[in-house]
Amino acid sequence: MTCRPLTGLLLGLLLWSGSASPTVAQAPASPPAQPQPPPQPPPPVEAEAQASQKYEEEVIVSASRTEQALVNAPATVTLIDSRAIENSPATNYAELLRAVPGLNVTQTSARDINLTSRSATGTLATSQLALVDGRSIYQDFFGFVAWDFLPMDPQEIKQIEVIRGPASAVWGANALTGVVNIITKTPREQQGSAFALSAGLFGRQAMDVDRGNGALFSVSASHAAAVNDRWAYKVSTGYYQQDAMARPTGPIPNGTGTIYPGFANSGTRQPKFDARLDYDHPDGRQRVVMQGGFSGTEGMIHTGIGPFDIDRGTYLAYGKVNYSRGATRLNTFVNRVDGAATNLLAVGVDGRPVPFLFKNTTMDVEAGHVATWRNRHVFSLGGNFRYNAFDLSLAPREDSRTEGGIYVQDEIFLAPMWRWVVGGRVDAFSVLDGPVVSPRTTLLFKPAPAHTVRVSYNRAYRAPSLVNNFLDTAIVNQLDLGALNPALAGRVYNFPVAAVGNETLEEESLDAYEIGYSGVIANRATVSAAVYVNDSRNAIFFTQNGSYRAATPPPGWPLPPAALELILLSGRFGPGNGLPASFTYLNFGKVRQKGVELGVDTDVTRTLTAFANYSFQPTPEPSGFDISELNIPSRHRVNLGANYTGARMIGNLSMSYASDAYWQDVLDSRYHGTTEAYTLVNGTVGYRLSDTFTASLKVLNLFNQEIQQHIFGDVMRRQVVLEVRMRVGARP
Repeated sequence: MTCRPLTGLLLGLLLWSGSASPTVAQAPASPPAQPQPPPQPPPPVEAEAQASQKYEEEVIVSASRTEQALVNAPATVTLIDSRAIENSPATNYAELLRAVPGLNVTQTSARDINLTSRSATGTLATSQLALVDGRSIYQDFFGFVAWDFLPMDPQEIKQIEVIRGPASAVWGANALTGVVNIITKTPREQQGSAFALSAGLFGRQAMDVDRGNGALFSVSASHAAAVNDRWAYKVSTGYYQQDAMARPTGPIPNGTGTIYPGFANSGTRQPKFDARLDYDHPDGRQRVVMQGGFSGTEGMIHTGIGPFDIDRGTYLAYGKVNYSRGATRLNTFVNRVDGAATNLLAVGVDGRPVPFLFKNTTMDVEAGHVATWRNRHVFSLGGNFRYNAFDLSLAPREDSRTEGGIYVQDEIFLAPMWRWVVGGRVDAFSVLDGPVVSPRTTLLFKPAPAHTVRVSYNRAYRAPSLVNNFLDTAIVNQLDLGALNPALAGRVYNFPVAAVGNETLEEESLDAYEIGYSGVIANRATVSAAVYVNDSRNAIFFTQNGSYRAATPPPGWPLPPAALELILLSGRFGPGNGLPASFTYLNFGKVRQKGVELGVDTDVTRTLTAFANYSFQPTPEPSGFDISELNIPSRHRVNLGANYTGARMIGNLSMSYASDAYWQDVLDSRYHGTTEAYTLVNGTVGYRLSDTFTASLKVLNLFNQEIQQHIFGDVMRRQVVLEVRMRVGARP
């Protein structure tokens, strides 16, 4: 009996798989390299020599909180390096990360971006943890990531690591579906002065309405220097501005006859500043990193109770200190968010637009250590404590939350071709009744140094946000009575709806099972493949939990009370729901999401790289509740691209396809519906005028398709940007 035909078929399929990043990555400088014992007995030198040099240099830190080769990671990870970032036509993180397999990305306004791995995303996506050099930018008060709160220019990024799957075993709360860890360049890697200026136009034609072109503009500058062999620093500043995108008009494509509501759409303005000071001890083992920065924003954010316009002056400021000595680290940071927003559709019972004033101070201290034992074990252990102080106008009944956890992981070298990773984390929250346990185990089979097959199990969780627990407001909703009786056409009835949090919520949890492969084929193509099953429980949804009935009509109800029973029977507001009286957050039963991810990235020549990947996510399978409560992701996603970096010319061409998707996370069922499949083609062409100047033309949506990524979101048309970059001074 032989397995060669099956092996050949598998390798043939894998040649079409890989990561979204077709370029070589260098090992990040922080945290410092950890000891990696060889398997016992050690593999032959000849076998080690077969490993691709490219893969030897692809090093990540996010999968286990310690440096390790990408091919040895116990999770499926995509790496995007600085060369891919530099050539990308992206002007925001949605476009930069869209090509990652398994990652569902939506842009709903000029500033509002959401992404989720291996599950449907939506407005206020809550399950993907985002980090900058290990510092969380996840907003605990509302449970989402504001990507415009990143304080640096993309050209300062060294690499982006995307864990495609749960990671609470080492990262704790909110790494439910994955982690995006952005790792920036150190001052020594970024020495010199840099300046960038870009300006562009984008179309705003949507649903046969032409609003003229919108404009965008950005400027950034940075300077980094090594003062001596101990001290180095960098400072950077920037500003980004974009007009509002086009809003959809006319009937929402869901058959209800509901018209897209009109409101004053907003663009965004985003000032940024960041500073960093590094001290390297003469012994070569100790380092201190001190860093602080500021990011401002304004513009649209979409939520379950409608769109909010974030006021100018809203900001996130932070400070952090990292200390490392050998394999030991101690990190602490403070995030301060302060802002205000106004709902553009919902009004309170006082007849005024619902305001949202929010302040959140997050203080976090974290420690970790890596050690080896008997040349067969690599232990990673650590923990953190976090305190949040809140002042939220929509959740006035609570003002603080504490949480903390510890983790331990052991990577066991069983035999030359076998490794076993086992570990877990225990966390405690002041808003949860008991501890939360997040176990992890992965068996790795390495038939050669550059090839790994993984079989893994992970459990992850998301804690309720403060708004989930303590939301307390009331809004006025509207009903067009003409939809009930044509004789009442044009008559609108206003009625109050309560929106209240739920203090008894349990944490969301996810059990993930995966079989994956990572490796190098023919010293040229890096490939990956993954098949997974995710079982989630107690998902937290904002849902209608009360209806006005004939016995309890709303104030001033103008029709016979029996009409309220007819509304309920019609299903106009969803199965079993009548005219909404109240909404809250509830834990729902179980959901199974399956998927397959395949891809390849390859060095075609020394200057030309290419990638392709495919993601398949069938319709999720809920248990214990109706599927209408879920967003449904695109079933098929395809990404293709090529990247060229020559002595003078640079170029990038990519294509992303996403099939149709269903959305139900804004307002009530009258506003839910399906977005059409779309194909997005982007490109960059640039020329280095000298070693100092580079000029580039960057185009998003090259064929000017009308693309709506969320049923309630803005419409994307073609965007054309001219960018000029200048760099002078020392090179790293």
